[in-house]
Amino acid sequence: MSAEKAAQVEKGDYIPLPATEPQPQPQSKKKFFRFVAYALILLIVIKAALLNFKPNFLQTFGLHSRPPHPHLPHFPHRRLSGAERDKLFLSIPNSESALAASRALAAQPHLAGSSQDFEDAKTLLKLFQTEFGINLPESDPIFPAGTPESRNATLHLTSPFTHKPSAWIDVYYPVLNTPLDRSLQILGQDGSSIWDANLVEDGDPLDEDAAKYKDSVPAWHGLSKDGVAEGQLVYANYGSKADYDQLVAAGANLTGKIVITRYGHVFRGLKIKGAEELGAVGVLIYSDPRDDGYVTTENGFAPYPAGPARNPTSVQRGSVQYLSSYPGDPTTPGYPAYEDAQREEGTNIPKIPSLPISWENGARLLKEIGALYSKDESGKTTLSGESSISKIKLVNHVDTKVTPIWNTMASIPGHIKDEVVIVGCHRDAWVLGAADPTSGTVALHEVIRAFGALLRTGWKPLRTVVFASWDAEEYGLVGSTEWGEDFAEWISKHAVAYLNTDVSSSGSRWEVKASPSLAHLIRQIALEIPHPTIENKTLWDARHDEGPFKPASDFTIDGEHLESYKTAKQKRHASKTGVSPLGSGSDFTVFLQRLGVASSDEGFGGVTPTDAVYHYHSIYDSQRFQELYADPGFHHHVAVSKHLGLLALRLADSLVVPMNTTQYALELDEYLDEVSLLQSSLQSSQESVDLSRLAKAIQKVQAASRALDKEKFDAEKDFKHVLRKLQRRLPHRHHRCRKPRRFVRRIKNWIKRIFGVEPHNYERIPIHEEHGNGDQSDWTRFLAIYGQDVIALSQSPEGFRKPDHPKPKHSKDHPDHPKHLKDHPDHPEHHRPDHRKPKHPKDRPDHPDHPKHPKGHPEHPDHHKHPKDHPDYPEHRRPDHPKPKHPKDHPDHPEHRRPDHPKPKHPKDHPDHPDHPKHPKDHPDHPEHRRPDHPKPKHPKDHPDHPDHPKHPKDHPDHPEHRRPDHPKPKHPKDHPDHPDHPKHPKDHPDHPEHRRPDHPKPKHPKDHPDHPDHPKHPKDHPDHPEHRRPDHPKPKHPKDHPDHPDHPKHPKDHPDHPEHRRPDHPKPKHPKDHPDHPFPNKPHDRPEHPSPDHPKNRPDRPDHHPKHPKHPEDHPDYPFPEGPHDRPGHPRPDHPESEPHKDHHDHPVSAGHPLPPKHLPKEIKKLVKAAKRIVKINKKIVAFERGFISEEGIKDREWYKHLGVAPGKWLGYGATTFPALTEALEIDRNVTLAAYETERLAVLLERLAETIKP
Repeated sequence: MSAEKAAQVEKGDYIPLPATEPQPQPQSKKKFFRFVAYALILLIVIKAALLNFKPNFLQTFGLHSRPPHPHLPHFPHRRLSGAERDKLFLSIPNSESALAASRALAAQPHLAGSSQDFEDAKTLLKLFQTEFGINLPESDPIFPAGTPESRNATLHLTSPFTHKPSAWIDVYYPVLNTPLDRSLQILGQDGSSIWDANLVEDGDPLDEDAAKYKDSVPAWHGLSKDGVAEGQLVYANYGSKADYDQLVAAGANLTGKIVITRYGHVFRGLKIKGAEELGAVGVLIYSDPRDDGYVTTENGFAPYPAGPARNPTSVQRGSVQYLSSYPGDPTTPGYPAYEDAQREEGTNIPKIPSLPISWENGARLLKEIGALYSKDESGKTTLSGESSISKIKLVNHVDTKVTPIWNTMASIPGHIKDEVVIVGCHRDAWVLGAADPTSGTVALHEVIRAFGALLRTGWKPLRTVVFASWDAEEYGLVGSTEWGEDFAEWISKHAVAYLNTDVSSSGSRWEVKASPSLAHLIRQIALEIPHPTIENKTLWDARHDEGPFKPASDFTIDGEHLESYKTAKQKRHASKTGVSPLGSGSDFTVFLQRLGVASSDEGFGGVTPTDAVYHYHSIYDSQRFQELYADPGFHHHVAVSKHLGLLALRLADSLVVPMNTTQYALELDEYLDEVSLLQSSLQSSQESVDLSRLAKAIQKVQAASRALDKEKFDAEKDFKHVLRKLQRRLPHRHHRCRKPRRFVRRIKNWIKRIFGVEPHNYERIPIHEEHGNGDQSDWTRFLAIYGQDVIALSQSPEGFRKPDHPKPKHSKDHPDHPKHLKDHPDHPEHHRPDHRKPKHPKDRPDHPDHPKHPKGHPEHPDHHKHPKDHPDYPEHRRPDHPKPKHPKDHPDHPEHRRPDHPKPKHPKDHPDHPDHPKHPKDHPDHPEHRRPDHPKPKHPKDHPDHPDHPKHPKDHPDHPEHRRPDHPKPKHPKDHPDHPDHPKHPKDHPDHPEHRRPDHPKPKHPKDHPDHPDHPKHPKDHPDHPEHRRPDHPKPKHPKDHPDHPDHPKHPKDHPDHPEHRRPDHPKPKHPKDHPDHPFPNKPHDRPEHPSPDHPKNRPDRPDHHPKHPKHPEDHPDYPFPEGPHDRPGHPRPDHPESEPHKDHHDHPVSAGHPLPPKHLPKEIKKLVKAAKRIVKINKKIVAFERGFISEEGIKDREWYKHLGVAPGKWLGYGATTFPALTEALEIDRNVTLAAYETERLAVLLERLAETIKP
């Protein structure tokens, strides 16, 4: 120490460091800062290098983080509650996004099967891939229908191995047609044309898109007949069944005539069908301003695009398929239209040509007829039935061919894989289709975006959700029908509901139609969504909205149209639920009417008399019309997307499927009342149909449904009660992320930003949110942690082993496998000194089946092979001889036997046996029973009383007279000279010395014999020959040890007993069953009915010993959270052929960072699983309700439709008919016998339905 420092020490100004404390080393600081500098430089270099790669590079390694959505609200990084989920979902759909999507999709025509239609299909595919976070494959997933790729894309959605969203395109090949040339003329007396119709819409420049594409898709009828028709013109009003009946009543003869009708009331194809059946040769259909309400040019409104009235040149295109016969591809009814499908002639398409025409052309043609209407005797206006003087010539040439169409599909797998909610909308349009279907596709677009936002928060639906963008709907529901026919069995088994939107905005009034079981849910959600344009109202109130063009006092309106509108309005108001039944006309048809899946359809498609005229299927169904008249501000689009999406969310995430089967059952009374009214109005001299059994069947369904409601309520209450108890025992840290120190967090976030990863949000969770309150958020949050386990256990018939979790292939993978040799239950430390190591589990003294007495042991020499052989068996005891309480009381005890009576060898020898001889002389072996020359027999047959005993000694086959002198007594039956296989001579015997080579001794086994077919030709060929064994391989003790055995290891190291196959703490097993590679199926401990003693807790010397080992893995105290990582439920083994390790680790509760629950949980878990199974059973009954109306026999004359509760009317097409088979038997066929048959068929169906849903 220097003098200066010594002086400071003396003054107390300096305190020297202790000798043990190291002096600071400035060199260490330099090294640290140098290391930090190098690390920073390395990170900068890595970042610069990564930026040179494609954007997909980061995404490939899971480093790419999607930028935050501009409209995405801030939520903590955790499982969302039900309220937070709905709030987030409702925040996504917005007018700006909807408007942009509409402008992109409606910018050009996209007819089904066209190139632009295909591009739109791929656009939707990319939307699914982007929003759902689907990795882009090397090539687009476009699969021809029927191929394994197409089939698996759908069928694997319910596979337990499906964990991630997917998207693909299915290609079907229906027969469609496109226009070639068309013409319409009025002919003069000489047959020449005196007027030619202009069949092209004008394309006013005020609507730029309409003007640009005015003739890109000519005006024609899809699936119309190719041909030429010529004849007089007859007016048929709407072309309904009633209209054609009026014409017949008026005396009109339609044979050889061309019929002209106006659009409305019935599907256009049925207008042609009615004319065809009456002999007409062609049909013209026009749009009439009388159906436009108050908004007409006569009331001073300018025609579109200058005003809201009808453009007189507009033409409604559309399919003329006979929709009420069957939809879809005409040539493949009931089965999918694959490319190589066997096709037949379509029976649901017209056999006469037709053309759609404008009001301008229609008005000119009607002048040729004269009077269209006349008055009958009562003063009622009816059709006149008059024909035109001049003839009309109609030409319609079309190109009919097999055309590919593209269904774009996507899915979000849920916790429950085998319950699926389907949401769909069609994509194809006749021309621009801004309303039909682009407005529906825009609504679906917003729903997809909202679901994508939910997925990015970590949300996962309870049930799987499938999205579909159907193609070729306009031709006759082709895309959806072909998919439904292709996967009919899968849909019937798994589909919970189908939700459809077609036109989300074309008018002012919100319309919704659905299965009655969905009505309450639809209304509930509509009441939660604000009215799109009016404050303090809800979407539910929009059902009564009217258009903006209010009528003035001098406005006129067609009386028939106004009356029809008022009638429909009154019917809507009279509905108890406000939701009408579904008929047909959109993609829900195949799901509801053929497969029995509850369905809905919604949109602002209700055009009122005060709305702007909607130019349906015209070039003027354009983007300009949408923005100017149909939905200014695009608020209708957003409202529909919110309602449709929330409806899908509630169906997908509700614990109990939220369908009201009782409401459906009660509506059946209304259906029956309509049949009764119809019958009374049609009653004639014929007998009426007895509806009493049908009424009783409806009552049974109602009673069963009410009972199901009670069961549903109790089951849900019980599940939530068990869940609340379970959550109280769960560690609270399950729902909270530990917040690191600020400095560490900043460093981590900085590094994450370098790699493009969004920093983690550590926002604190409020206590009241963390614990939940027993509502929907409780079990959704629970599913985030243990959902896969509970769902799998509630569905697996095998109990706690999931379908995707095979039995472990190696004992080391089993959770009960001992970690150490000493943990094995057979280890010496586990045995008492007086208890030797057991050879069998039942030998263990604590085993429930352990014998109480040594003789009860199966290896005891006196153990009886069968229970009846036991002397204590009831049949062995006399009524006066009870079971002995002590061994000495047993009749076999030495004290119970006389000195001259040894222990019997057989029960019958026992003196107490009923068959025991009363006296020794009665015994068959007594000397008096044997002849002097016959010793005691060695075999029963040798006994003289045996039925097969020879009558005389000489008859015995072993008598010396039966043997030749050179043939001693045979040792085997075949050696006997009388045996059929006995050799004729000693030399013929296979063991004769001449049959053996000098080097081949007498064989020990048949295969060793030289005549045996498997005998080796030479000693060297024998598998045990020394040349067949390696020097290091002795003669095998077991066939599998032989080098030629198929299971023999190729190399000694491959042998399971090789030292490299055993852990250092695991010596070579003494018994094959102790080997870790021993297969579990052969192990007696793995039988479900045989409890296993292998678990340490089952040993009597353990403090936590369980007195009774579980008989099933479900009862195991450590289930379902074993220590082994591979056997956790919901976590497939890494060596499973279809599992992808580490890719789905975020879906698993343990790998997601959640600690294992306490060991006292299994009891509560079992209760939760039991409650979950109960709910699964109830959900199946709820879903089966709609299926209960499906009859394989179908509806008469249109068997494709199988729903006997509701179907499109035979002469309506779009409109619904309740109890269709019965109603049409009365109303159309007027056949009481047929009606009685349909009544019985429906009653039987409903009685079966009542039994199905009964709890």
